[in-house]
Amino acid sequence: MFSNILIYFVVIPLVMLLGIGLCHNRDPRPIRAVAVIGSLALTALSVCLLVQYLALRPTTDAPMLFVDSWSWFAPLNIHLAVGVDGISVAMILLSSIIVLAGSFASWKIEQPKEFFLWLILLSTGVFGFFISIDLFTMFMFYEVALIPMYLLIGVWGSGRKNYSAMKLTLMLMGGSAFLMLGLIGIYYHSAPEGGQLTWNILEIAQNDAISHGWQTFLFPMTFVGFGVLGAMFPFHTWSPDGHASAPTAVSMLHAGVLMKLGGYGCFRVAIYLMPQAASELAYIFLILTGISVVYGAFCACVKTDLKYINAYSSVSHCGLVLFAILMLNTTAMTGAIMQMLSHGLMTALFFALIGMIYGRTHTRDITKMGGLMRIMPYLAVCYVIAGMASLGLPGLSGFVAEMTIFVGSFQHADMFHRVFTIVACCSIVITAVYILRVVGKLLFGPVVDKHHLELTDATWWERVSTVTLILCVAAIGCFPNFFNELINKTFTPEIFSVLGMTSPAL
Repeated sequence: MFSNILIYFVVIPLVMLLGIGLCHNRDPRPIRAVAVIGSLALTALSVCLLVQYLALRPTTDAPMLFVDSWSWFAPLNIHLAVGVDGISVAMILLSSIIVLAGSFASWKIEQPKEFFLWLILLSTGVFGFFISIDLFTMFMFYEVALIPMYLLIGVWGSGRKNYSAMKLTLMLMGGSAFLMLGLIGIYYHSAPEGGQLTWNILEIAQNDAISHGWQTFLFPMTFVGFGVLGAMFPFHTWSPDGHASAPTAVSMLHAGVLMKLGGYGCFRVAIYLMPQAASELAYIFLILTGISVVYGAFCACVKTDLKYINAYSSVSHCGLVLFAILMLNTTAMTGAIMQMLSHGLMTALFFALIGMIYGRTHTRDITKMGGLMRIMPYLAVCYVIAGMASLGLPGLSGFVAEMTIFVGSFQHADMFHRVFTIVACCSIVITAVYILRVVGKLLFGPVVDKHHLELTDATWWERVSTVTLILCVAAIGCFPNFFNELINKTFTPEIFSVLGMTSPAL
């Protein structure tokens, strides 16, 4: 029996895979039961982890808690090393909630056994990535999370699913190639000359052995490698096509969790381990991420497919995450993590609702729909709530996250940072344009297809999925201090010394 709570975030999904593998495909009920019970167990475990973390954090200044390590391949000093800080705990909680909501959203999926096997394998990679502090193990879980996407989209997707699955896989594998080279470079410069090389993130940061020249060479590799998954311009084009073709639950995990691996990796590896290069080269990637923020929002304005609208919205919001991380101050970084939580929840809600609407109307084209507020009022109200969170309505998660980012970004007194902060702020207005346009056309416009008058509203399992996500979006918006303190506790004195920050206070 393992004594460390973190390892169960990998053990439980593996048990779920075994349970579903023993089920017969003819009867979907046991498969659904395993998926839901396992998802509930992961959610309960993540809440338990949160409670234990909050209880232990005030007693220590250690950068990571629940640290443990098991030797895996001694010749290369590879370990299954685990540990979490406030950011990791928040990401694990987000992942478990979206996996739970995605399980209910996939209640009527075809070929449920194979679908849930691949979906849970993807979830295993996500949880393993967030608990790993060994670079090799982290990269392994990163690839485990990416590979199932090809089959989940190629088999259960719609539209140009084969093209989208292949494009997504090739572009993400290209990013992984850059990332792998960067991680190998970090490993071979992880210790002083004559010292033992290590993959452990905490040991590498403590050794501080990566020279300035090698940081300058390796930082772009790792940041671009993770940035591709974070949909950074101009490496974002896989994301809209992948979203448009993916089934509902896969879109929820894709945008809600998988893309967060990019932002998390950029902070945990690229910036934390190579702070000098991050400080010197940040302006290059600030330009690219600033373009992502505005470009994604403008693209969403001209699309008529609901999934493409939300996909380009995700490019904009995830660009804002990378933008804030590159500001290299505690306020902006705190906002970046809150934005990851906010976007993960609200975009999962968006894709869940789009899948439910598409399952009834058999179209995602807003020009072919209208008047859904009186046809399916529950789903319509949920869509309005998701839209208001996206455009930053006070009381919902989007407002808290974006305001924290902009306040932190504007702390820089130089003209370059402030101009790009103002440009990023403009995305709020553009977001309001496409959100209000869709809401007005889709929900309050005239009924375009008379057959839509016969459609039904949400079923009980759809209501469970949407209510779970809405409550979480409202919780972040109404109780921001709780999440702010959770994230701020991550910025311990050790991390401040590495990043060159001076104060944890906002």
